[in-house]
Amino acid sequence: MNTTNKLFAFLKKYKHAWVFLYFFIYMPWFIYLEKNIPSGYNIIHSAIDDKIPFIEYFIVPYLLWFVFIAAVLLYFFFTDVSGFYKLTTLLFTGMTIFLLISTFFPNGLALRPTSFVRDNIFVDMVKVLYATDTSTNVFPSLHVFNSLGVCIGIAHSDALKKHNLVRYASYILAVLIILATMFLKQHSIIDVVFGFIMAYGLNILVYAPATKKQTVFSKQTSF
Repeated sequence: MNTTNKLFAFLKKYKHAWVFLYFFIYMPWFIYLEKNIPSGYNIIHSAIDDKIPFIEYFIVPYLLWFVFIAAVLLYFFFTDVSGFYKLTTLLFTGMTIFLLISTFFPNGLALRPTSFVRDNIFVDMVKVLYATDTSTNVFPSLHVFNSLGVCIGIAHSDALKKHNLVRYASYILAVLIILATMFLKQHSIIDVVFGFIMAYGLNILVYAPATKKQTVFSKQTSF
């Protein structure tokens, strides 16, 4: 098989890659929002936020989020096309809702510390994060929503139900990432709560219909 035939065979096998075209919509829109922040944007804040300490060590799970999301997406992409479609439907729908909220309800935070008690490599990493990531367009938290989203996909995967270590490690990492959004002052607890709400709602829309069909089918075949 020559190179051309191999390429066509690859494209035929992984034709569901068209889904990633969504990023040609998401990224320009997100970048536009980041560069065009209105002066009167809405500050997201809760009294609980003031009681949450800044802990720089959570920069590690916070940054692992990027690897976590990519790894789970690629796993489903290469092993479970149906699961891949469901997971990306959930994630990309939520990301679009986030963009719409940021467009019509510009928002941001005023939580970041201006000075640091400790001086270490983790604080340095946080400083780099603050310099490269604005404190606007935070509601709801995509770190929270996407972490929960991939956990939902993992929980519904028949193949991964056989690998408890992978599943539980994923859930623990997701919890650490969610905590990191608050301990690094990247998100208000309000952003986190609405990330949960959005994940829960989209889980019902995307996965519940299939679960109901399986339940009905199981009852019918049990007779």
